[in-house]
Amino acid sequence: MKFTLSWLHDHLDTTASVDEIAETLTDLGLEVEGIENPAERLGAFRICRVIEAVQHPNADRLRVCRVETFPGGEGSAPVEVQVVCGAPNARTGLVGVFAPPGTHVPGTGVDLKPGVIRGVESNGMLCSERELELSDDHDGIIDLPRDAPLGARFIDWRGLNDPVIEIKVTPNRPDALGVRGIARDLAARGLGTLKPLAVEPVEGVFDCPVSVRIDAALKEKAAPHFTGRVIRGVRNGPSPDWLQKRLKAIGLRPISALVDITNFFTFALNRPLHVFDLDRMQGSELAIRPADAGESLLALDGKTYALSAGQMVIADAKGPESLAGIMGGEDSGCTEDTVNVFLESAYWDPITIAATGRKLKIVSDARYRFERGIDPAFTLPGLELATRMVLELCGGAPSHVVQDGAAPDTTRAYRLDPARVVSLVGMEISEAEQRQTLTALGFQMSGLMATPPSWRPDVLGEADLVEEVARIASLTRLRGAPMRRAEPGVPRPILTPLQMREKTARRTIAALGYNECVTYSFIEARAAALFGGGTEAVRVDNPISSEMSHLRPDLLPGLLAAAARNQARGFMDLALFEVGQAFQGGEPGEQHLQAAGLLIGAAAPRDPHGSRRPVDVFDAKADAEAVLAALGAPARAQITRKAAAWWHPGRSGVIGLGPNVLASFGEVHPRLLTAFGVKGPAVAFTVLPANVPAPKAKSPTRPALTISDLQAVERDFAFTVDAATEALVAVNAAQGADKALIESVRIFDQFTGEKAEAQMGPGKKSIALTVRLQPVEATLTDAEIEAVSRKIVEKVTKATGGSLRS
Repeated sequence: MKFTLSWLHDHLDTTASVDEIAETLTDLGLEVEGIENPAERLGAFRICRVIEAVQHPNADRLRVCRVETFPGGEGSAPVEVQVVCGAPNARTGLVGVFAPPGTHVPGTGVDLKPGVIRGVESNGMLCSERELELSDDHDGIIDLPRDAPLGARFIDWRGLNDPVIEIKVTPNRPDALGVRGIARDLAARGLGTLKPLAVEPVEGVFDCPVSVRIDAALKEKAAPHFTGRVIRGVRNGPSPDWLQKRLKAIGLRPISALVDITNFFTFALNRPLHVFDLDRMQGSELAIRPADAGESLLALDGKTYALSAGQMVIADAKGPESLAGIMGGEDSGCTEDTVNVFLESAYWDPITIAATGRKLKIVSDARYRFERGIDPAFTLPGLELATRMVLELCGGAPSHVVQDGAAPDTTRAYRLDPARVVSLVGMEISEAEQRQTLTALGFQMSGLMATPPSWRPDVLGEADLVEEVARIASLTRLRGAPMRRAEPGVPRPILTPLQMREKTARRTIAALGYNECVTYSFIEARAAALFGGGTEAVRVDNPISSEMSHLRPDLLPGLLAAAARNQARGFMDLALFEVGQAFQGGEPGEQHLQAAGLLIGAAAPRDPHGSRRPVDVFDAKADAEAVLAALGAPARAQITRKAAAWWHPGRSGVIGLGPNVLASFGEVHPRLLTAFGVKGPAVAFTVLPANVPAPKAKSPTRPALTISDLQAVERDFAFTVDAATEALVAVNAAQGADKALIESVRIFDQFTGEKAEAQMGPGKKSIALTVRLQPVEATLTDAEIEAVSRKIVEKVTKATGGSLRS
């Protein structure tokens, strides 16, 4: 929305500067996107006088002019300069417009410099209107009256020093699409006084020869009110200079007085109008009706539009003459020969206008306003004001007004709670100020009940009253203040335990070197089925695409899809993770938090030592255990092989406490890698933070750090066991020998294969353990160490069926 400062002054009595107005508008929610200041563009052009103009000695079409300029402005000492000019009207005594060297000429884009033209020096320029972007006239230089003030800025003398302000209007503020609505907001803030808008009905001098009729199917909603009148004997010449300046300033091209008047009311009062040439219409009735299939309209933009059945038109006896609320037709448009017109002012349903405009792909100022909602109560007053301007600028005789339907009743009232306003906004605003604000915005106050004005369709509840009060009061008045504490002491934690675990899991996995992904919660049915989902219970009723038809049962499908996209772009070594919800059902609460990681490619970058290796199941296992340790999972968790179907059998496992599953890890099944287009192998893990048992001590602080300064002892054991025995069995057995004294048990060697069987017998292998003993109360004696060692050997041999290797 663009408007000039002088246009704003027509509605607002204010002495505020352009910068003050712009700052206030932005603060009111009408963000200023730009200010075009003519003084910055044309301020260097001043009125001058040609003392003498003689023929150029070396060019037939050029003249050498002695120009009297006034660099210091009007009343300053004159300075004589020489200018070479090619304009045919350059002559002695001409009063024109001079641009000194260094001036940027907007019409040509040239920065003036002193030069030599055909051997004669030239210092500056005598300008035409096109060079100042005032018109397309370039037949000669600007020729001003002899009494024009020499040395004055041309824009000041011509009345062009009128800044143009452009604001961004949000869809909920249709009233700000008119200059008066903007002025009303500024007046409510206190930046001036809103000038009254007097609407004096124009008395008709004859009965209107055109009747209007709204089709019964449209009157209830699509076209509730249509008004108009005939004006005979108009003179449709060029509009006056002041009106043309207004329209040019906001980027509109003046066409004729009648058309310019309708554009003026569109931007001044947010009241789109249309003028029909009465003599080019057929019949004596204008019908607002649905279009018939096969009808078309040659619109004012020169395009012919094929209309669909049901689209709303204004038609005469011949057919459609206008696309209601969007654009008029060429056949009934006004020209210079127009003498008799029908002036129309109507209210159209926003949804109907938006649907038609979108389908026909027509963008117009009328559609832009009607689809956002204009003032329905201003339909008839807008007609009266426009009639008066037509009579003033074009003459003619008006008929009586004809109309069908009535303005829809928008009356509604909401209670203003002054205390609630203060509590929600967070600053002290007195009840008197709140009431004064709403009254200034056009609300009718009856006690504490506020009735919104008809031009504010966006006010639909008590919360909107609070917003209006806060907007006018200015949120810049807010001051920071500490929150009140309900009770003294350390405040209670805000985050729930699960939220804390989510945060911990995210930080831990990121610290392990993974890159976080945020994927959609919706996946395609085929991918969901591969992970035990894809049922009807989790199907989305209205998916945005066929690839997002079901809620995800697991996070791994999203990570695999992301990995495939990265591999397609040449990234083969990947470490991706995500923390989010997975869904086992479609009802509230049928979801659970997961933390999943995916590793593909090499475990380390290439180096000259040849240590590069592919990731394996133990990388995923180690990372899963690291996440569980950060979440506080007990070290006694068991690992089983009963993994889900999307894991590789024999190369995966489940970490749990009995039936309580804490995490899964392993290689992703090759079948799934093929389905997702991932080049494997790939290993992954999935942790369920909610299943980790809560700590027994419920304290907001961390437990005390317990360390021992006594010397730890490490002992190595090697056991001969069956080749099918899992190393974890031996580790768990050794750990259970003395839970208080044994700090850790690690596998440091495994001897398998033909050589091992040759030494230990067929179907045998060797497992070597390192057991670390950490005393707490006193240094261990040899006897105590031997006793613990015997327990370790006893436990391991019993659990594995093996024996201590000699």
